[in-house]
Amino acid sequence: MELAAVTGLKGKVTVPGDKSISHRCIMFGAIAKGTTVVHNFLQGADCRATIHCFRNLGIEIEDREDSVIVHGKGLHGLQAPTQLLDVGNSGTTTRLIAGILAGQPFDSKLSGDDSLNSRPMKRIIEPLTEMGADITSILHNGCAPLYITPATLRGIHYDSPVASAQVKSCILLAGLYADGETTVTEPALSRNHTELMLREFGADIRFTHALDSTKATASIRPCEELYGQNITVPGDISSAAYFIAAGLLVPDSEILVQNVGINPTRAGLLKVCEDMGGDITLLNEQTEGGEPIADVLVRTSKLHGTTIQDDLIPTLIDEIPMIAVMASQAEGTTIIKDAAELKVKETDRIETVTDNLKAMGCDITPTEDGMIIRGGSPLHGATIHTLLDHRIAMAFSIAALIADGTTKILDSQCVDVSYPNFYDTFENLL
Repeated sequence: MELAAVTGLKGKVTVPGDKSISHRCIMFGAIAKGTTVVHNFLQGADCRATIHCFRNLGIEIEDREDSVIVHGKGLHGLQAPTQLLDVGNSGTTTRLIAGILAGQPFDSKLSGDDSLNSRPMKRIIEPLTEMGADITSILHNGCAPLYITPATLRGIHYDSPVASAQVKSCILLAGLYADGETTVTEPALSRNHTELMLREFGADIRFTHALDSTKATASIRPCEELYGQNITVPGDISSAAYFIAAGLLVPDSEILVQNVGINPTRAGLLKVCEDMGGDITLLNEQTEGGEPIADVLVRTSKLHGTTIQDDLIPTLIDEIPMIAVMASQAEGTTIIKDAAELKVKETDRIETVTDNLKAMGCDITPTEDGMIIRGGSPLHGATIHTLLDHRIAMAFSIAALIADGTTKILDSQCVDVSYPNFYDTFENLL
């Protein structure tokens, strides 16, 4: 994909459904009693991997033009898979489904592509083992492939060393099959889609965020059944981020991004844009299925540097590549820290962001847990090495729109993981 600078992006955009919520709709619908109907489901490669896995676990899932229908079999209705469960490149699928499988009366094996199989799984193996699960890393390296065999689970109180929605969700889902209450305490509040959605499905779940601390706790008790729901998935703010950034950065632009999820545990990007001086207005705010949504109106703005750290990081971890591009054009210095989690994404995003922004002429320094970006200098075209990371491809596609000359995005098709129509959407704004 080759891109060049543009001006005057105008129009309305509707982004695909939230990836995190789409995953959970399939998983929770599968272990619920009755039918779950999902509208605005994200038809990306990661969420397709979740569908594939649950079909292999005996769940009928219909793909219709306007919805996905999951015919749930209840908490104890999954069947032993007849083959290895292929999770593709999806860390969410791997970690969440492991929590469900830990409580099943059959063996299962999980494996993905080379990238997925190099990502850390010890962070779920350890708490699941503490609960009594029989889960092992087949290669004994703390990564997938994972082998899970039947076990009796017990409720625990787990103090998670990381603020990770995937770790928290894995433990809470295993807690549905435990013999008592299961509690997870995080050092900071991570995405709470699991808590909100499980409550809608009828789970006995409680969650609190201490006012005198950054710590957050969620507790779940076993229940008789979950019950199928009708869900409309809000637009993914991680996908909206690219159009929000484009609206701020590209001269003479005004973009309305419609139906975006603005859950506070996900919407740190909006605070960063505000802190950087971005012209952003929220319109039509409402709540659907426990999730707050709004339309986001964005206009070209003169940005300035800021510091992004502490408990803000879990609310925008996937948006940091895009924020780094924004920072490259902001006056002054932007510091991103407490974001070591970037190293264990689809790529080491500290390294990939730094290398590609340097190639475009940005003054950027990587650190152990983030980066320092001295902004305000023009970018120039370059060859961008995405390393098959969808968020790198999309973030640097936006960078290309404000860079002198031509920018070549290698392996741009990797955007299919979360936003198959990403490049088509831009055509409508030109």
